[in-house]
Amino acid sequence: MTVKSNLISLYENEYEQWLVETINLLKENRFNELDKEHLIEELEELSRREKKTVERFLEQIIRHLLLLQYWTVEYEYNANHWLAEIMSFRTQINEDLTQNLRNYLQENQAKIYEKALKYVRQKTGYEIIFPENCPYSLEQLLDINWLPFLGGENSNNQVITQSPDSPEAEKLGIED
Repeated sequence: MTVKSNLISLYENEYEQWLVETINLLKENRFNELDKEHLIEELEELSRREKKTVERFLEQIIRHLLLLQYWTVEYEYNANHWLAEIMSFRTQINEDLTQNLRNYLQENQAKIYEKALKYVRQKTGYEIIFPENCPYSLEQLLDINWLPFLGGENSNNQVITQSPDSPEAEKLGIED
């Protein structure tokens, strides 16, 4: 049995061993012996999974920022939960974010925003008018410390729901 046919059998029956053998062949520059068909399939799937993962995290960040910023009826009850979720999703997305994945998010931000917008419109019973285009830059969405103003209107046309004297404002670092 050749190395290549052995690899094909490993792929079908012992995936982890197939990975080990494939990595060793790559390290040893033995490219002609690789199970190229399955290797290409796995690399394509890895790329799809990574993109979907960061896309889902970004959608969750956008959802929670929109709810935090615009859904004043639920703000008092849900603000701490939304803030914790935003922090968690940002931490997770930033752990493994490569420049290629960042570029992917930049290119697809409008599509991701549309999905988040559809969700928050449904969640809020279509009672709130949200911006048609994403009001946040990718840098803001990924910045662990950035939050939009909360309650009323500011110069960026963002809703601001808390006065600078509120306990929530102090937690968020909002000042006069």
